[in-house]
Amino acid sequence: NMPEVMAMVKGPKEAYEGMVDKGVELAAKPLIKVFHQSFFAGCYIGFGGMLSMVVAGGLADAAEANPTIQTFVFAALFPVNLLIILLSGGILYTGTSATVAAAVYERKTHWVNIPRTFVVAWMGNFLGALIFALLIEYCDMNEALTAQLAVKVAEKKIKADFLKTTIKGVGCNWMVCMAVFLCGQAQDMTGKMVGIWFPISAFVAIGFEHIPANMFMIPLGMLAGADVSVLDMLVKNFLPTTLGNTIAGSLIVAGGYSFAFGRLGCNNPSPLPVDRISR
Repeated sequence: NMPEVMAMVKGPKEAYEGMVDKGVELAAKPLIKVFHQSFFAGCYIGFGGMLSMVVAGGLADAAEANPTIQTFVFAALFPVNLLIILLSGGILYTGTSATVAAAVYERKTHWVNIPRTFVVAWMGNFLGALIFALLIEYCDMNEALTAQLAVKVAEKKIKADFLKTTIKGVGCNWMVCMAVFLCGQAQDMTGKMVGIWFPISAFVAIGFEHIPANMFMIPLGMLAGADVSVLDMLVKNFLPTTLGNTIAGSLIVAGGYSFAFGRLGCNNPSPLPVDRISR
């Protein structure tokens, strides 16, 4: 018999199988629970987004000389929302697009659970983020330098054409899903935090498009007076961003790692329990 080997980090194959199991669990949840955890996740997106807006917004003068400072601070603070969401069982549309799709690829859940969970997660995220933005506005917290940055962000997010925004959505959710993947690999709190922080801060600093974040950022900017209509928000950002996020999660990450470690690549399941190092 092989001696028991304990690991602080799962191997990539076991991490992918954990992702599949997460998708199976999510697909089996009652829709009311999917909505509940998605709504909470939308609120947490608001917490992280508002933290970044307040602190980075206060660096407006420094940003005139060096815009990278504001970008770095915004990106460094934003991942607090993903830390809370992933470590408390929250549901984001972005991660759902990978986990449920992976479960379908491995034939562990029916394909009908893709539209079922995707739609409910999207709506829950949107309502949570929107209500959070409305409460921030009601409490007079969306003003001065914070409001200036919110307007700037919202207006920028509707400037690119449909294809460019879609591609930005692909880049974003590739990183977000890798944060989910790395979080699943790590077996301690510190490791999970590091695994989440780097990919999330990377996509924010680069300027990619994340639909749950935009569900908070754009309404916040609109409430502050941004020249953005509801139609602009939906057609010029929400639609292409959602499309790009879905392509990255369901095809690139779920499909790519199913090919690498799962059924699409004709791979055998790992013979090792989840606490063992991957061969």
